[in-house]
Amino acid sequence: MLVLILENVSPSLRGEVSRWLFEVKAGVFTGKVSALVRDELWKYISDKVGQGAALMIYSTNNEQGFSARSLGDRSRTLEDIEGVLLVKISS
Repeated sequence: MLVLILENVSPSLRGEVSRWLFEVKAGVFTGKVSALVRDELWKYISDKVGQGAALMIYSTNNEQGFSARSLGDRSRTLEDIEGVLLVKISS
């Protein structure tokens, strides 16, 4: 399972992502794709996000059962502490 949140990105990027994932709300996508498709999609988003932001949360075989990647918004960053993913909020 994969959840992707896109903020302040071009409509063309959202349209491209909607080819692979279901857009449940404006900028919020979900679906189930292979790891290869997930990684290629993230690479494409990384190239096209511009001044926007992206957050991808996906199932994986670890203690928490998921992992995440983020681009853009620096007010919240993902920190891996001994294998546990935490969100660090900048003040």
